[in-house]
Amino acid sequence: MKPSIVWFRDDLRVTDNPALRAAVDDGAAVALYVLDEESPGIRPLGGAARWWLHHSLLSLREELATLGVPLLLRRGPAAVVVQETATALAAGALYWNRRYGEAERMLDAGIKTSARGSGMHSESFQASLLHEPWAVTTKQGGPFKVFTPFWRTVSGLDFREPLDSPEPGQGFSARLPDSEELDTWGLLPRNPDWSAGLAESWRPGSAQAHEFLGDFVEHGLADYSVNRDRPDLPGSSRLSPFLRWGQLSPFEVWHARRARPREPGSAVFAAELGWREFCWHQYFHHPDLATANLRPGFDHYPWASPGGQGAGAHEAATTLLHAWQEGRTGFPLVDAGQRQLWHTGWMHNRVRMVSASLLVKNLGIHWQLGEQWFWDTLVDADPASNPANWQWVAGSGADASPFFRIFNPETQAAKFDPHGSYVGQWITELGTPDYPEPVVDLKASRREALDAYSTLAH
Repeated sequence: MKPSIVWFRDDLRVTDNPALRAAVDDGAAVALYVLDEESPGIRPLGGAARWWLHHSLLSLREELATLGVPLLLRRGPAAVVVQETATALAAGALYWNRRYGEAERMLDAGIKTSARGSGMHSESFQASLLHEPWAVTTKQGGPFKVFTPFWRTVSGLDFREPLDSPEPGQGFSARLPDSEELDTWGLLPRNPDWSAGLAESWRPGSAQAHEFLGDFVEHGLADYSVNRDRPDLPGSSRLSPFLRWGQLSPFEVWHARRARPREPGSAVFAAELGWREFCWHQYFHHPDLATANLRPGFDHYPWASPGGQGAGAHEAATTLLHAWQEGRTGFPLVDAGQRQLWHTGWMHNRVRMVSASLLVKNLGIHWQLGEQWFWDTLVDADPASNPANWQWVAGSGADASPFFRIFNPETQAAKFDPHGSYVGQWITELGTPDYPEPVVDLKASRREALDAYSTLAH
């Protein structure tokens, strides 16, 4: 019997995995993960994401072993590695779950064509989004640019039930090609190892993903509409990294939430899933989402970016950027968020918005530099949500926050961290001479940002 290959990417789970199920149903299944840092257009992973991937692959290997499915690890350009592996195994079929970035789609299409040309059955499946981005359009046939009508359309669709984990297969009895050692990939930080806080906060893998989902539906969903904005309370689901890496599928989350339709926070949480879908909708139609303003008028905004004109401007912008990255802006809510991010690889969503607003609008730093920092430090940064959310804050994106909505970090702290417990957790030197003065005047910088915006062609 010819084995079937299931090619894992951002779907590191065994439940609700249609590609894995198809391979196991064929008989002898072999799993393949390719660390592709060479194919054109594939964005290299950030540091926190690499840490998460390392531990996720360890967890996935254990899960697959219970099904009798070995996991091969290979590094290199995916088109070459997949073909070499299929040839070495004399595979009869190749399965994967779809990706939606332009570079990934072109790569996958080429591999599918090559596989079928060599006589191998090749098939892909919908698994990481509730909807296919090409299947949902406006009445005019184009992509949605506003979230509300987009989500009204998508949420009215009928989403399939999650698939159970496949039953253990007969196993692959022939000699496997060599698998690379995970430790040789250098995914974990060394000299220094800054990942202790990440290890304290997370156990990457489907086990913790389902623990978090069950706990949230049982205890957090009812008050989610209120508590989600409070960084001092455990009101977040904390499911974002598990969705990003596919250790939960959106179908699993959707139906778990749907089982509690009367909970007050159910519809609000569903809309958060919808916003994730909307981000991927944007990315599918705008592959340069991380590098180009969706609203071209912002191409002329006078960002005070490092690398700008003049040595003085460059030095000042660099100093402000570093203060923001290190959590030393003098605005406690922002600094607490940045320190939470560095320690845990995650930041509360309300604080993300406030922190991003300060960087882009008060400090005048280009949103792309903030997006790049989050890409490197977040365990949940994906190529769609990360840039889409930064463009939302900056005002340059689809259905963006109006530019005049500038989050004041002091009033936001008073409203959403009223007892100061979140800030106090992360800024132990608050109220001492060691804590810096604010790096910018909020009122004056707000006026400067609005004046600069008023000069743009809208």
